[in-house]
Amino acid sequence: MLKEPIKFYPILKEKIWGGEKLMQRLQKKSDKKNIGESWEITSVEEDISIVSTGIEIGKNLTELIKKYKGSLVGEAIYSVFGDKFPLLIKFIDAKEALSIQLHPNDALAKKRHNSFGKTEMWYVMQADKNANLIVGFKKKVTSNLYKEHLENKSLLEILNRDIVTEGDVYFIPTGRVHAIGAGVLLAEIQQTSDITYRIYDWERQDDKGNYRDLHTEEALDALDYKVLESYKTTYKKTINKSETIVSCPYFKTNMLQINGEVTINHSKKDSFVIYMNVYGNVEFKYNKTQKMSLDIGETLLIPNSLNKFTITSKDNAKLLEVYIE
Repeated sequence: MLKEPIKFYPILKEKIWGGEKLMQRLQKKSDKKNIGESWEITSVEEDISIVSTGIEIGKNLTELIKKYKGSLVGEAIYSVFGDKFPLLIKFIDAKEALSIQLHPNDALAKKRHNSFGKTEMWYVMQADKNANLIVGFKKKVTSNLYKEHLENKSLLEILNRDIVTEGDVYFIPTGRVHAIGAGVLLAEIQQTSDITYRIYDWERQDDKGNYRDLHTEEALDALDYKVLESYKTTYKKTINKSETIVSCPYFKTNMLQINGEVTINHSKKDSFVIYMNVYGNVEFKYNKTQKMSLDIGETLLIPNSLNKFTITSKDNAKLLEVYIE
């Protein structure tokens, strides 16, 4: 059994809409100026996380799962996913707006792409003045009305747009139209899938004058036209206590805000636990004497077999605590 937390080397992704906040604010290492994503934990093919610390340094995540199986990820999780890690964990910096998009559900993704669907959530870490997110429709929309606005390039008229600030959370189930606006830095937790249906990309061209592909037809039977009064997720913030933010069949995410020392006991869970540091600095103490720090912008994977430890912070740190129930 593996009895230590695991850090991985981040996988940095250049994007046409990316910026420099991942380097400037989260201390990621790159000389590029358009880094849009930092993949923190991933087993997506050709982008599998590599261990950066401890006794398994240099091994990739798939190798770890093959070696440790349920003692790493959880027995029930291993029985369903095998050597595939079920979540993809990211930090995202949008210097420019991302495309307006949506993701297919499990059934559609399996049929078309032999993939899982993509349910996800966002936690806003920082937002420039008036920065916004597009999430869902702002009024009742039919398929015909949607297609009419798409053809007339007036899609923005029917979409919900929220100005956001640090701490805002949005849950994005499959089918819900969405886009990250310019000036937003956020943490993203999602199913392991890279299937996206892009429906509008702001008439944007790359440095070679090319437009990115749109997936107009594919999106039609994947769209969810449901309208909500508010798309923002509300949650409690209690010092030194895990408070649920999002709970769905694919993952559960808690907010753990720490001031001082907290004793953690995950012995009743049959799951790995991920900690994403979204504010401040913390120190994990495990196996009585061993310690590991976690700075803002860093991510830690706790094996299922390591279920008792303490976390300490002197600066009111905020962690996203992620696992599968």
